[in-house]
Amino acid sequence: MFKLPKLVALTAVVAVSSFSYTAPANAEDQLAVSICEYIAADDKNRLRSKLKSSRVKIRNIYDAVQCNGNNLLRHAVASNAVDTGEYIVKNLSKSALADGADIAWAEGNFASSPLIAVIKDRAGL
Repeated sequence: MFKLPKLVALTAVVAVSSFSYTAPANAEDQLAVSICEYIAADDKNRLRSKLKSSRVKIRNIYDAVQCNGNNLLRHAVASNAVDTGEYIVKNLSKSALADGADIAWAEGNFASSPLIAVIKDRAGL
């Protein structure tokens, strides 16, 4: 006699929980989101702290992480994040900047950015 209401209640709980389930966030995706947010906010200290706590180097993730379709340096230029942009440039190898693609992109889109001089100096151009 009490089995039908319990069955209905159990079915309702299962149905609601199946609709409200969300997959857990991937740790790598969360790291990338945090890095992009810290660059956009020009928060060099939090960026450094996040990289250090994650045991990750800018050089190792530079090609893999995209922020709004841009690499980390271009995202810094677009966000006018001078401090974090300089930090990124200093932690990249000269060969990563030597092709001049980031410089050409920055000069074409953000000609007044102070990061252009920093990139040129590091690349030796």
